[in-house]
Amino acid sequence: MVAEIICVGTELLLGDIVNTNAQYLSKELARLGIDLYFQTTVGDNHDRVRTAIDQAFSRADLVILTGGLGPTKDDLTKSAAAAYFGKKLVFNEQAYDHVKKKLDSYGIHQVTDSQKTQAMVPEGAAVIMNPEGLAPGIIMAEGDKVMILLPGPPKEMKSIFEKCRDLFISKLTNRVIVSINIKCKGPDELPLSEIGESPIADLLGDILDKDNPSVATYSKEDGVLIRVTASGRNREEALTIMKPVVMEIADILKDKIAWVKEAD
Repeated sequence: MVAEIICVGTELLLGDIVNTNAQYLSKELARLGIDLYFQTTVGDNHDRVRTAIDQAFSRADLVILTGGLGPTKDDLTKSAAAAYFGKKLVFNEQAYDHVKKKLDSYGIHQVTDSQKTQAMVPEGAAVIMNPEGLAPGIIMAEGDKVMILLPGPPKEMKSIFEKCRDLFISKLTNRVIVSINIKCKGPDELPLSEIGESPIADLLGDILDKDNPSVATYSKEDGVLIRVTASGRNREEALTIMKPVVMEIADILKDKIAWVKEAD
């Protein structure tokens, strides 16, 4: 399965906040064995969000959007998502009750018209209540296309994603992805001619052309990082697949290696 992440919010494009949502979701999808090839950040504009959704589904089966689910006029993700599937936004009583209870817990006992819009969801969608805030998560599926809408605030996004993962996403795949990091020694321990990414890549040669496991090098200030990544039916199978390659790399680099450990 291939997924794509779309993060909605003009504040992301302006650099006002750091996009930690994409980082979190990328790691979670990798743990689930779901491939991720593209991430998109788009501002609060209905047409551009809709275009981003169209592009994402041209190359992915699962599209996850974060942000744009709030009560203000620039929160347009739900309407753009509904439009993609040709659905209307309809009032959801359960979501409305949740909004009222949350506002009551904040000492707010009157629901404004804007706040009521958070109870509007695409018809036929599964609604996931938000334990950390007002806007619910939304799951939409049609044919072989699945779209998940998550709130933008990281605490809310993570909480709802975990529910979506356990109830739904984990059932979409029977693979996991596991990575092993191999850290090479840095300039304090090796001659400069031996620590760059190019010298390490030359030593590894055809190993870098492998598919499963894949092997990639990354230049770091304190020494090159080599990541070996394998896909398997479970963690144990993935580790078994990558073990010969990790051993081969260790044999080639020998005393150039500082440490080896499984990636977080």
